[in-house]
Amino acid sequence: MRVEAKKRSDFKHFHTITTRWMDNDAYGHVNNVVYYSWFDTVVNQFLIANGVLDVERSPVIGLVIETQCNYFASVAFPEPITAGLRVTKLGNSSVRYEVGIFKEEEDTASAQGHFVHVYVDRESRKPSAIPEAMRALLKTVEVAPS
Repeated sequence: MRVEAKKRSDFKHFHTITTRWMDNDAYGHVNNVVYYSWFDTVVNQFLIANGVLDVERSPVIGLVIETQCNYFASVAFPEPITAGLRVTKLGNSSVRYEVGIFKEEEDTASAQGHFVHVYVDRESRKPSAIPEAMRALLKTVEVAPS
């Protein structure tokens, strides 16, 4: 099954990220592991900036249980990128985030992927319901899966 690159219009929240010299690998483009860091950055920036996650004190935290990425076009330092975010599944204790990575002026994703957070109690690490304030925020970027 061939995956088609998504467009900026498929996403609801955007965060600009500056690539770094160290992001490039021996082949002259951003190494694949960096994309996962960008996924984490856009999700956590969204949650923290909107006041629903305190990484040091929130009683409920998200743990990644699944991740995946498709690559369509090379990105390299010093290109700035924009990460687009959307939610395609919002369960009781889990959420599927989808992220698109876009070069500065491009409308089509250079890479895209997803990860699933299961929210757990910080102390016991047992699944916990997503807090209501976080759920309300996540609904603002929720779309039907495509």
